[in-house]
Amino acid sequence: MPVRRFARGSAAAFTLALALVGGQAAAAPSDVSGGSAAAARVVTYDASASAEFRSAVDRGAAIWNESVDGVELRPVEAGRRANIRVLADNGWPRAQTTSLGNGTVYMGRQAVDQGYDTVRISSHELGHILGLPDRKPGPCSSLMSGSSAGTACTNPYPNAAEKAEVEGNFGGVLQRPAGAPAPAVFMD
Repeated sequence: MPVRRFARGSAAAFTLALALVGGQAAAAPSDVSGGSAAAARVVTYDASASAEFRSAVDRGAAIWNESVDGVELRPVEAGRRANIRVLADNGWPRAQTTSLGNGTVYMGRQAVDQGYDTVRISSHELGHILGLPDRKPGPCSSLMSGSSAGTACTNPYPNAAEKAEVEGNFGGVLQRPAGAPAPAVFMD
């Protein structure tokens, strides 16, 4: 009998010690700069074939980086394969997604020739790669309203709902309901 009590007591003490150590480790900040405890998913992009749209693509990526914490868009390092390829063509702008955070953005000259803003186009198309659908018709305040907001609309920023949706797509701890699985993100 005393051996069983000792074994149970030891097991309980061991479990408590692990919980305390684990709790301290979990409470330790993962970002020394004081940022979010959850690290952002890095998604790389290659804008080398985006021709005259290169600065608009870089600005669109920077806007998403300013707007959300769950994902960070970075230019791909030389010799590496990017999650997102950005190409210039003469068609209408579009995005072809292969999975969340992966695909090809086409910066179409047709919309630019009609007077649409290149940075808004870039932010909008990157929004598709980040998991957002078109929301047409829509106001200028909605980035994903796209061309339905008209050529006078130059707003390249996602609204609060669009930001929250991207945060949720990339596993934002606070945005996901308790117990819900994190979405799969496939990165090369």
